[in-house]
Amino acid sequence: MRWGARGAGQRLRRAAGRVRRGAGRVRPRLPRTRRGRRLAVQGLMAACVLGLAPATWMHTVAESRIRTSADVPAQQVAVVFGAGLWDGKPSPYLANRLRTAAGLYRDKKVEVVLVTGDNSRVEYDEPDAMRTFLVAHGVPDSRIVSDFAGFDTWDSCVRARKIFGVERAVLVSQGFHIRRAIALCRAAGIDAYGVGVEARHDATWYYGGTREVFAAGKAALDVLFKPDPHFLGPREKGVAEALAAKDR
Repeated sequence: MRWGARGAGQRLRRAAGRVRRGAGRVRPRLPRTRRGRRLAVQGLMAACVLGLAPATWMHTVAESRIRTSADVPAQQVAVVFGAGLWDGKPSPYLANRLRTAAGLYRDKKVEVVLVTGDNSRVEYDEPDAMRTFLVAHGVPDSRIVSDFAGFDTWDSCVRARKIFGVERAVLVSQGFHIRRAIALCRAAGIDAYGVGVEARHDATWYYGGTREVFAAGKAALDVLFKPDPHFLGPREKGVAEALAAKDR
């Protein structure tokens, strides 16, 4: 009887161990009927379509508006979006955007450059770093206007239109971002064309491209609900004054 009881106890302990190892695991069960499997597949397909719909919309709206520096229509204003600082200086991606904008100015494709970026902290000032870079590359300081509250692409587009009065512009960004920028600025009321800056296909490039798939969803919501920027503020005359100064 002792051995029988001991054997039963061992079997119970092994069973309890299996239960503990399996605790918390929920094994998905596939539908058992043909109709159930069909509905599951249809649901998965519908989720994929809904997930990709914003990116499809974005490409449809923006594709015909993408140009090169050589063939982009001349506009009065170029808008350059911030892309991060390294030790207080423009990151390589942002530097490429700024070089392109400086080239557009030299080629008389644009007359004024609006730099829009993040200055939410005293120690982090994208617009001033962008201005310094442009001046060093031949753009007069008087032809540069700073937007210090361009915290994301939607904010930058809305502020360019509502605060700085920009109605038509050339947008400058990397290829993976330019479609979203065009779509959002057009939704904000700007007749926008975009120049997609070439970029080395490094880890940052692949990250940016992947991020755009998810950012397209937020862009669609921004266009649908049209939220105010994080900081709207009063109307500014910087762009109009820069253009007027050129005319004189």
